[in-house]
Amino acid sequence: MIRQLLVSLLVLAAAAAAWIAFVPSAAPLLASYGIALPFGAATAQDARPAGGPAGRRGGGARQTNVVTTPVQLATINASLQAIGEGTAVRSVTISSPAGGNLAEVLVRPGQQVMAGDVIARLESDNEQIAYDRAKLAADDASATLSRTQNLASTNTVATTALTAAQLAAANADLELRNAEVALSRRTMISPIAGTIGLIRVTQGNYLAAQTTVTTIDDTSSILVDFWVPERYAAAISRETMVTVTATALPGRSFSGRVRAIDSRIDPASRTLQVQAEIPNTEGSLRAGMSFLVSLSFPGEQYPAVNPLAVLWSADGSYVWQYVDGKARRVPAEIIQRNSDGVLVRADIAPGDAIITEGILQLSEGADVTLLSGPDGTDDQATVSP
Repeated sequence: MIRQLLVSLLVLAAAAAAWIAFVPSAAPLLASYGIALPFGAATAQDARPAGGPAGRRGGGARQTNVVTTPVQLATINASLQAIGEGTAVRSVTISSPAGGNLAEVLVRPGQQVMAGDVIARLESDNEQIAYDRAKLAADDASATLSRTQNLASTNTVATTALTAAQLAAANADLELRNAEVALSRRTMISPIAGTIGLIRVTQGNYLAAQTTVTTIDDTSSILVDFWVPERYAAAISRETMVTVTATALPGRSFSGRVRAIDSRIDPASRTLQVQAEIPNTEGSLRAGMSFLVSLSFPGEQYPAVNPLAVLWSADGSYVWQYVDGKARRVPAEIIQRNSDGVLVRADIAPGDAIITEGILQLSEGADVTLLSGPDGTDDQATVSP
């Protein structure tokens, strides 16, 4: 018990001695209570610099090493990637214009056809007979009108007879045109040049009106529809260059231009539909393919600083700039955070020195010298608070 008490007293004595030795205000404090020390009192008085507290701060100025990094210029919103779907530049569906039995199909899937080529025909015996009959009637009415006009010139027939002949000829011509249209509707003709798709019907079957026979795609160019965020709406215009890559054709890229832009933003997705046209001279692209669309823009440039340099206060984010040996506080609005820097809107320029180490000891206008400058060279430097 006595041994433990002695050890405790020794520990307390050592702590008291350390307090007296290392705390300058210990001796004056003990003296104010009437405790005189045989050592340390004179030393504490002698150690106090003239001028009181102000002199003590001036004589014991701390030195804090700081490091800076230069401001870089970074570009954002300079590129965009989107997923799009391809369609043929022109595509038509060939349907039966009228009901009837399919007499013949004159093309095969994958065949290239020109505008005006016959695709298929329906049986047309009845329509051909009606056309021939109408043709005969029109020819007879035309001949009758010619005779009547000759007679009328010699006043042999009345004017009413001439009028009746003219009306009969006009009606016969209308019947002929009607029969001609009915006959032409028995033949299906390609309105564009392109590639024949699958044949959806079989020869000999009865087709109702508007039955799909096949499709024709003009894939000399491919239209790629894609959607972009609305913030890019002002940056995209017609003739903007695009580059696309197809999932089905890895390792290959194709170039084209924006052909059309929608007139409105989709309110649900806040996106804008854009259509690009990609030339397909080799025929390697097909309608329905999916594409990765890439676009490039001038972009927006902002100063980029080291993430360690950004501090926060009640007024917002800021950085410390090294200017002519002093620390300058610069408000810095954060625009974007990247893995290698923070893009800010601030009154700084590329190459300016931004303090990244020692920033917690800084104050506005503090004298600053650098441990490491923006160019990476070492300067013997201190910060005087």
